[in-house]
Amino acid sequence: MPNNPEDFAGKVPPHNNDAETACLGAMLLNPRDTIDRALQKVRPSDFYRPAHTKIFESIISLSNRNEVVDLITLTEDLRSRGELERVGGSAYLASLTDSTPSSTHIEYYAEIIYQESLRRKLIVMGSSVAQVAYDHGVKTNELLEDFEKQLFAIAENRQVNEYERAGDIVKSTIDLIEERYKSDNPFTGVPSGFADLDNMLSGFQPSEFIIIGARPSIGKTSLALSLANRMSMKEGVKVGFFTLEMSKHAILQRIISMEARVNANRIRKGALRPQDFPGLMDAASRIHDSELWISDVPNMPLLDLRAQARRMKQVLGIDVIFIDYLTLIRPENTSIPRHEQIAEVSRSLKALARELDIPVVVLSQVSRDSEGKRPTLANIRESGSIEQDADVVIFLHRERDTLDDVESVPYIETELIVAKQRNGPIGTVKIAFIPKYAKFEEWSYADY
Repeated sequence: MPNNPEDFAGKVPPHNNDAETACLGAMLLNPRDTIDRALQKVRPSDFYRPAHTKIFESIISLSNRNEVVDLITLTEDLRSRGELERVGGSAYLASLTDSTPSSTHIEYYAEIIYQESLRRKLIVMGSSVAQVAYDHGVKTNELLEDFEKQLFAIAENRQVNEYERAGDIVKSTIDLIEERYKSDNPFTGVPSGFADLDNMLSGFQPSEFIIIGARPSIGKTSLALSLANRMSMKEGVKVGFFTLEMSKHAILQRIISMEARVNANRIRKGALRPQDFPGLMDAASRIHDSELWISDVPNMPLLDLRAQARRMKQVLGIDVIFIDYLTLIRPENTSIPRHEQIAEVSRSLKALARELDIPVVVLSQVSRDSEGKRPTLANIRESGSIEQDADVVIFLHRERDTLDDVESVPYIETELIVAKQRNGPIGTVKIAFIPKYAKFEEWSYADY
């Protein structure tokens, strides 16, 4: 994308010449203290004037070669490149230091330069999109996807300070520790509603990418819905649920069955009894008032999912996102090998969790090798990058149903195996699966 658009609608593209000259002058006045600080904010392409781009590149080149940076060395370097006269000559270089108020304000000058550069990029992108929008040979959905891709690329490429002195962070860290000490909430993250699991994880932590894995028909979706339902109905958590496999009505039927404690198969078949309806209406009322938001786009493109998750966070203030499930997300590049596609999706979802600062919980299948055995990290299907990217990996394990009428069983003992937790312990939590409601309860339910 070009950085300096031509005259746009009769207007001069956004720029600040004073900030550009002050930034370059500060680097010449005090190179040791200013060059690295400037580079944390801007790159050569962020300057509007081509002459300033060349001067900035020359200063950085001298610094990278560990040579002295001053008017004399800069003049000589530009002369050797054949660019001295193009930038205005030695007289113009000397004027840069004369017009610089203070080298101590280098970050301020650089930030102004970067902000103006962003505006120019947005203008170029908008102009490009406007031209393509007139071409009906391009599908509207493809146009929207390309627009969002370009916009997010601009936003995500923003330079920021990459480190802070520990002494500058310690006060806010102590404040956080004191806040947790004074809080009545024993968990630092989003509570799952399952006490034993929360004791191990301290809740689902912000910014964490969490994988829930199991073989098909073991209950991944039922577990995710049980968690989402408990969070939204009992903990007051705002939950976003992306279902790429089931319709929104099928999802709601299962949640109603869980909440009303009415047989899920009877709801699905319409074989209800008069006594079922009061419970169904009561459950529907509670679900209506909950903060559970559902998206049911099948084969959803990764870019669309990220965009919708951002909107959920910005507009609704979502606290946690569930995605059912990982391999049904369509990556941007479908021409690469399957394991690379999955790696792309995995990295992107991890980045999304960090960007939104909320837990992102994703369901994933495990390999056939784990059939009948307790799964391990080596059993995660498709790509080793899932194991690498995940902050927490939880496996769902129970014996396969062998009864003809499994719904006659009041509960089935099930294990939640926390096989990886980047910032905490690993171990196993016992829970109960209730077949007739297709839901999970805490193990105390079985004792009861």
